[in-house]
Amino acid sequence: MSTYPENLRYTAEHEWVDDASPARIGITQAAVDELKDIVFVDLPQPGTAVTAGQACGEVESVKSVAEIFSPVTGTVAEVNEEVVDSPELINEDPYAAWLFTVEVEGGALPGDLLDASAYAEVVDASLA
Repeated sequence: MSTYPENLRYTAEHEWVDDASPARIGITQAAVDELKDIVFVDLPQPGTAVTAGQACGEVESVKSVAEIFSPVTGTVAEVNEEVVDSPELINEDPYAAWLFTVEVEGGALPGDLLDASAYAEVVDASLA
């Protein structure tokens, strides 16, 4: 069983979100392990409205393209330009290489996000 940062919340689609304001969003180590070498990201621009559970961007690797699903509903506040310019940073540390931030509608994270242990169970079940 892999371990995931306890201070984050997760989606079954392999995104993470913190509870800062605005909330930082990224992809998990499990997503990086599945994709392999990430070479390009297509992220929503600041001011874009995103909806929890809806696709809002893409991560491209030498192996495939995967959609990014927003874990929260709100408005994109900032894009991590370092990651746009150097997507390989995600391969090195997907928890430091956040993708974008969102001003969360209502100010609180949705209650259906997974904690680290529940997310680890989802990952382990997908590998079984």
